[in-house]
Amino acid sequence: MARASRLTESASAVFAVLAGAGTATRPQLATLAGLSKPTVSSAVAELESARLAAHSGTASSGTGRSAAVYRLGPAAGTVLAVDLGPAFTRVRGCALDGTLLAQVTGSREDAADVVRQALDALPEGAPLRTIVVAVGDVTTPQQPGTGMRPATAKAGPVFDAMAVALPPGVPIHLENNVNCAALAELYEGAARGRHTFGYLRIGVGVGLGIVVGGLVLRGANGAAGELARLPYPWDDGREPRQEALEEYIGARSLLRRAAEVWQDSDGPCPRTAERLFALAGEGRAAARAVVGRHAVDVGRLAAAVTAVLDPGLVVLGGSTGADPQLLPGVRAELARLSWPTEVVSSTVGDLGTVVGAARLAVARGVQTVTEAARTKD
Repeated sequence: MARASRLTESASAVFAVLAGAGTATRPQLATLAGLSKPTVSSAVAELESARLAAHSGTASSGTGRSAAVYRLGPAAGTVLAVDLGPAFTRVRGCALDGTLLAQVTGSREDAADVVRQALDALPEGAPLRTIVVAVGDVTTPQQPGTGMRPATAKAGPVFDAMAVALPPGVPIHLENNVNCAALAELYEGAARGRHTFGYLRIGVGVGLGIVVGGLVLRGANGAAGELARLPYPWDDGREPRQEALEEYIGARSLLRRAAEVWQDSDGPCPRTAERLFALAGEGRAAARAVVGRHAVDVGRLAAAVTAVLDPGLVVLGGSTGADPQLLPGVRAELARLSWPTEVVSSTVGDLGTVVGAARLAVARGVQTVTEAARTKD
């Protein structure tokens, strides 16, 4: 990994705002960074010398005068985001201003090859600053400099199979996949403009991304939002079991319940959740009944979430949760059991996790450069 140049504090600040803006003039950089124009001029010269910023043209001010426009330079580098999903591996490579440079999707089993393809598509010679890997498990902060691989109980084997494709020396950060998807909803999806909300993912499993004040809440153990650990069942004569709720509400049980009530007169029983929802959308009574019951179950889970968090907004995502057919039933059950809470469907789709991971990777990549500020102005 290329080591970032040692920067002054002012150059570090200007680099951060330039990464956020994409392109900017010196007066714009001065306003954004809260620095004087002479200080910004010196900082820009420093960044240009380190090839962290580059001149990209001119802009007219409307008074007949032109101002130089700057963008990130070739030494600013790139980042990689990897979504190790249950069926697919999705990878994005981005510049530090968020520009998409590479996007590759493949099977979970071919994760290493998918990563190699994305790495090959990145600009040659640009330093890779950081890698964020989204996994379907609890993650805890890694101790810097330990040299130990990131590992989780569920995702360790698939991470190891993928990690052989990663270049050595680049910082790797693990993040929960639902948390990544919540970030995507915050910046590019259904929660834009909302700084506090819950992202409720319902699919093969269940999970909750909690955003408070524009930040993901991770918890003391990195396990905030692990709804699979909610006690279930909770009734006389029945003992709660770990992950029993996830087993009950997940897609596999949904299909099993459909099979239990399906009649020969209803036609072939759906073998996938997608087919079940498609039949419900066509108005098939049996499918609509199963989907309606699923909506009630999701509404009760949403009520449990609002009882603890009062988020004001719940975004429904996941392979079954994002289907708009659930909305009326979820809203009705939530209104019956809790206080007024807006419920909407996810708008980021299957790419949500890798989009959020890329957002996080860009932020960490910029941090690797700006943390090189060691000298005082």
